[in-house]
Amino acid sequence: MNVEISENAFDVKAFLKSLTTRPGIYKMLNKEGEIIYIGKAKNLKNRVSSYFKPQTASPKQQAMVAKVAAIEVTVTHTEGEALLLECQQIKRYKPRYNICLRDDKSYPYIFLSTEQDFPRITLHRGAKNKRGRYFGPYPSAGAVRETLKLLQKIFPVRQCEDSVYNNRIRPCLQYQIERCTGPCVGLIDKPAYAQDVDSTILFLEGKGSLLIDQLVAKMEKAAAELDYEQATIYRDQILKLRSVLEKNFVHGERGDVDIIACASKAGVACIQVFFIRNGQHLGNKLFFPKITDEHDPASILQAFIPQYYLERQAPYELIVSHELEETDLLTEVLASQAKHTVNISPRVRGERLKWLQMACANAENALLSKLSDKQGLYARFLSLQEELGCKELPRRLECFDISHTQGEQTVASCVVFDREGPVKSAYRRFNIEGITGGDDYAAIHQAVFRRFKRLKQGEHMAPDILFIDGGKGQVHAAQKALAELDVNNVMIVGVSKGPDRKPGMEKLILVDQDQPIDMTPGASGLLLIQHIRDEAHRFAITGHRQRRGKAKKQSVLETIPGLGPKRRQILLKQFGGLQGISRAGVDALCSIDGISQQLAQRIYEIFHHQDDI
Repeated sequence: MNVEISENAFDVKAFLKSLTTRPGIYKMLNKEGEIIYIGKAKNLKNRVSSYFKPQTASPKQQAMVAKVAAIEVTVTHTEGEALLLECQQIKRYKPRYNICLRDDKSYPYIFLSTEQDFPRITLHRGAKNKRGRYFGPYPSAGAVRETLKLLQKIFPVRQCEDSVYNNRIRPCLQYQIERCTGPCVGLIDKPAYAQDVDSTILFLEGKGSLLIDQLVAKMEKAAAELDYEQATIYRDQILKLRSVLEKNFVHGERGDVDIIACASKAGVACIQVFFIRNGQHLGNKLFFPKITDEHDPASILQAFIPQYYLERQAPYELIVSHELEETDLLTEVLASQAKHTVNISPRVRGERLKWLQMACANAENALLSKLSDKQGLYARFLSLQEELGCKELPRRLECFDISHTQGEQTVASCVVFDREGPVKSAYRRFNIEGITGGDDYAAIHQAVFRRFKRLKQGEHMAPDILFIDGGKGQVHAAQKALAELDVNNVMIVGVSKGPDRKPGMEKLILVDQDQPIDMTPGASGLLLIQHIRDEAHRFAITGHRQRRGKAKKQSVLETIPGLGPKRRQILLKQFGGLQGISRAGVDALCSIDGISQQLAQRIYEIFHHQDDI
């Protein structure tokens, strides 16, 4: 919202006089029309009025109210509706004085395609629109991969893509190392494969004890029938399974619980969440909500919980480190969202208390580490200001780098740092097209131009300093791009590698200076430059490898004009893969429905043109 508001336009008394007593949310705006705070209330009149009473308003509230030029209200039917609307609006506008959760990633699940004859198990993130079973959520993709890796060793259910599975003509390496039973080529029948699938489901449902009992019974039956080889397989599965369950089992828990602990200090907050599903500890995750002032842990948790569970289903119980003011309201809203009862427990005993204490200790340690890093990073920004002669302490830095292989699949990266470190949500990659291969100057020009063109359209903030990984040529290319866009308030600094490309020997190139400037040896600002340069380099190389890998994965069949996806699939199935197609003659290709003589000739020439050279 960019509407200019007159300083004299807001009459507090008149506004409060006409304000309703119904529930709803209120938005406080400054004179530029920017939303600086969003709150909810059971009684709007009483709640908003409290901000303008010096005897009840805190110093922080008084400082915020001094900037208020207008207030907008939205009336709701219930306080629960107001809470949901407040969370949605905070997530959308991220007001300065609100506690904002910085977490926009969906959480991963394990997906089992139970509708298939030979189901596949894999990591899934996003909408649950596939038919099958979902298990989770897990705190990270790493936790999912670790679980899949363990499962593959115990119950070898396939994890390959369906496109690979449908076109195999012989078993893959996973079969050779006993991580798969080879259903793609008929090395296991459906009933035997279904046993592994059922065991996998029991494990993921947290029914490890029942699963072990079933395996023990099977082992004893196999031994009684003198099938010692099969009995040995069951024994090994039992041993591996017990080892896994001992590591992940939470004593005394059988259901779904999240343990949430908060620690705050010096304007920084840390929240630690432990995820327990079906009695198993799936992992934990750290959050650092954005706060502008000092808040007590209880108020931070009060803001965190509805924002966090707004778009994900809450478990049956939340164990929290501090007592919350609006527990009844939160449980009511969370239960309506989750379609089941949700309890919030601040006081626990026994094993639960031990887990809560562990979460609190982890939150405290992470907070201390964050504060230490933050202080060190601020010192680096001060050093950078001194070394580059900036009038003000820089707030935002950007760095560009280029990556390619012999001029092909060129990718430019742009990484962003602020005074709290990398801002990964602002990172961007650019696939460079329409330039001479290997022309880094043109690549830098194109990337910078595209980035700052979006800036001119208001998509993101302008950096105080723009670092370019390169020498004078790259710096001049970036300068030219900014000049074409009439952007003249950004400092451009080239980071040129020193003698023998040794870290710490970098030369800094400025637009208005003929000679590179040398940083003070050991200056912490140089470490900041190295950090952002290396991060840009990593991000560019990763993007280039992904683009190059994608190009390599493109089937040679996709390059043939007139051969669409359906015909490609028919060919692969009929000939058992690319190798079979490459051996086929024109007549054999013509025998396939939909393949004309002309198209068959093109396919044949694609695979045999090298033989004619």
